[in-house]
Amino acid sequence: MEARESLGQVAKEHRNHPEVLSARWTLSVYERQWDIALQLAGEELARSPEDATGWLHRAYALRRINGGGLVQAWEALLPAAKKFPQEPVIAYNLSCYACQMQQLDIARHWLQRAVMAGQKDGIKKMALADEDLQPLWPEIEDF
Repeated sequence: MEARESLGQVAKEHRNHPEVLSARWTLSVYERQWDIALQLAGEELARSPEDATGWLHRAYALRRINGGGLVQAWEALLPAAKKFPQEPVIAYNLSCYACQMQQLDIARHWLQRAVMAGQKDGIKKMALADEDLQPLWPEIEDF
């Protein structure tokens, strides 16, 4: 509640600043207010389409919103992979979505792209702790 109060005190002219939108998105996710999180992600994306954050936030919210799911998240994030080919989190999240949709070959492809774009050891550690990628854990251990 304290965080929401603090965000409510942000001057009106700064409420749509990317960092404020991102903070509001994070709070909405924490509170599991997926409709609000999706709306905020849309605002982030509209204001800063050259920043991967809005793309990632929108897909994350779409996965969890009522009527949403993995396919919606996948379709929302896939164009971002072309726009941000060196952003490991986009490739990593696409790997998670593909794995959860039982598309293991596609999940492997995107995980490899995440590793190539990011820090291999960090990606490996994150993947081995991520339930979304559990079907690939034996392979990931051998990275």
